[in-house]
Amino acid sequence: MNLRNVAIIAHVDHGKTTLVDQLFRQSGTFRDNQRVEERAMDSNDLEKERGITILAKPTSVEWEGTRINIVDTPGHADFGGEVERILSMVDGVILLVDSSEGAMPQTKFVTGKALKLGLRPIVVVNKIDRPDERIQEVLDEVFDLFVSLDATDEQLDFPVLYASGRNGYANEDPSLREGTLKPLFQKIVDHVPPPKVEVEGTPFTFLVTLLDRDNFLGRILTGRVNSGVVKVNQPIHALDMDGNVVEAGRASKIMSFRGLDRVPVDEAKAGDIISLAGLTVATVSNTIADTSVSEAIQAQPIDPPTLSMRFAVNDSPMAGREGTKVTSRMIRDRLEREAESNVAIKVTESEDKDSFEVAGRGELQLGVLIETMRREGFELGISRPRVLFREDEDGKKTEPYETVVIDVDDEYSGTVVDKMNQRKGEMTDMRPSGGGKTRITFSAPSRGLIGYHGEFLSDTRGTGIMNRLFEKYGPHKGNIEGRKNGVLISNGAGEAQSYALGPLEERGILFVGHGEALYEGMIIGENAKTDDLEVNPMKAKQLTNFRASGGKDDAVRLTPPKKMTLEQAIAYIDDDEMVEVTPKKIRLRKRFLDPHERKRQSRAKAA
Repeated sequence: MNLRNVAIIAHVDHGKTTLVDQLFRQSGTFRDNQRVEERAMDSNDLEKERGITILAKPTSVEWEGTRINIVDTPGHADFGGEVERILSMVDGVILLVDSSEGAMPQTKFVTGKALKLGLRPIVVVNKIDRPDERIQEVLDEVFDLFVSLDATDEQLDFPVLYASGRNGYANEDPSLREGTLKPLFQKIVDHVPPPKVEVEGTPFTFLVTLLDRDNFLGRILTGRVNSGVVKVNQPIHALDMDGNVVEAGRASKIMSFRGLDRVPVDEAKAGDIISLAGLTVATVSNTIADTSVSEAIQAQPIDPPTLSMRFAVNDSPMAGREGTKVTSRMIRDRLEREAESNVAIKVTESEDKDSFEVAGRGELQLGVLIETMRREGFELGISRPRVLFREDEDGKKTEPYETVVIDVDDEYSGTVVDKMNQRKGEMTDMRPSGGGKTRITFSAPSRGLIGYHGEFLSDTRGTGIMNRLFEKYGPHKGNIEGRKNGVLISNGAGEAQSYALGPLEERGILFVGHGEALYEGMIIGENAKTDDLEVNPMKAKQLTNFRASGGKDDAVRLTPPKKMTLEQAIAYIDDDEMVEVTPKKIRLRKRFLDPHERKRQSRAKAA
C-alpha cells in the first residue's frame, strides 16, 4: 500500500485536533452510526478538561488506496519538546493558520523546526468562516514568516488550501464555503513524498520518539521504522546515542495505528509508524535495531529547559492525611519515569534527598505534571518557579528571554505596555489587528513574566490574549520587582471561625472560609499592605448568658473566599513560600512555618 507520513502543526487553538476529527469521518474510519467524542485525539482527562493537546499522538487513515499516518501535535510552546521529537517521524507537515489570528509565536517555532529538517509544508488557512477573517493578510504573514526563517525556494512554493475544520471542507478557492476535505487528502498524496527508505537488503532500524506504558505489555516504544523489516519475536537490541548496547530482547508485539486504535500486526516495513513492545529499559532517542547493527540513528537535538521548580516531600502538619504517595522514594520514581518519556524535562535530586529540582519549558508544562501527580495520589510541596541562568563566553550572567505577543482591546493597551515595562519587557512591534484590538509584541525576560498572566487578565477585564515563546538567552536585566502585597498568616492550628474572619476581611482578600482546617504558618489571605501579617483566624465568640443589645447577635456575613487553581497558586507565591498540593486541597504556606525561624532566615538574607 502507498504510504504517507505527515504531522499537523499549528499555534494553540488553531484547530488541529478538530481537523483530525473530520479527516477520520470523511475517510470512513468511523461507522456512520458510531458515537465518537468531539476532539477524539485528546484522550487523557487533562486534555479533555482544558481543551488543549498535551501529548503528540500518531493515528492513521486510509484514502483511495493510500495509508496516511497523521501525527497530531500540541500547540502550546511549553509542550514544544513533543513537536521537536515527532518531526523526525514524518516526511511532510500541514501548517494550520487561523484566518483571523494569523501567524502566532508557536507557528514560528514549529515551522522553523520543520523547515530546518527540509520538510515542505502544505499551508491550510483554517476557520475561513469566521466573521473577522483576513485571509489575504494572513497568507502574506505566512510567506513573510517563511522568508524570515530562511526557507528554500522549494519550501516557499507551498500549496495553499482554505478550510473550515469544524465544518469539514477545504478548497483551493478562498470564496467557497462548502465541500469536503477531498482536496486536502489529494494534496497530501500529491505533495508529501513517500518515505525514502530501504526495505530489502538492509537490517531493521527504528528510532524511538514516543514512550508509553501498558498494564499488560509494559513499556511501549513508538517511532518510524527507518530501514528493513521487523517481525514478531525477532531478536533486537537497543543502542544509545553513542552506539552502546542498552539491552537486548525480542519484539514481543508489533502494533500499527488504525484510526484511534493500535492494532497488532505480524511485521512492519521501513516507513511504517509503529509501536513496539518487548524491551524494559530502552527509552526515547534510543535506536532499536537488528542485533547485527552497531551504529545508532542520530536523534534530533531538543531545546534545553528554561524554568525549574523544587518538588519536595510534603512536611506540613497535615501531611499524609489526604494522599497515598508521600515518601521521597515514590516521588523520585515517578519523576524519573516522567523524565524518561518527556525529553523536555530534567530532574536532579537535592543533597538532602528529600526534594528534587525539576526543570522544564514553562509554568504550564510543570503545572500539568503536578496536576497529574496529584490525581495519582501524590502529596507535594512546590516552590516558586525560577529561571535557569547561564554564563556567556565572557563569563557574564545571561537569562532566558521570551517573545510575548499580546492581543488586547485598544483601551487597555496603555496599561499593558506600562506593566510590561515594569517587568523589563521591550516593545518590538505595535499595530492594529482589526475590530478595535491592538497586537503588541515584546521581548521580555522570562523571570519578569512569572505570575503576570493573572494580573494581565484582571487588567484587561478577561478580554486580553497573551502568547509566549522562548526567544534566546540574553543579558541579565537586574532586579525585577515581584509581588507588591504581603500575606495574612495563621498564627496557630485549628478551624477557621466566621467570628474571626469577619474583621480580617477589612485587612485584605481571604483564601479560606469558615470551618477550614488551618495550621501555623499557613497563608489564609492577601494583606492590603506590603508587609506580612500574622493573625488569629480561629478566635471564636465567647458564650455568655447575656443578650447583646441592638441586634449584634446577627450572623457574620462573609464574602466568598478567593479559591486559586494550581497554576494561579504557583504564580502567586513568593520565594519564601510554597504550595502544598494534595489530591483534595491546594494550600499556600510559608516555607518555614515557625515565626522565629522565618525571622532568623530573613535576618540572614538581609545580612
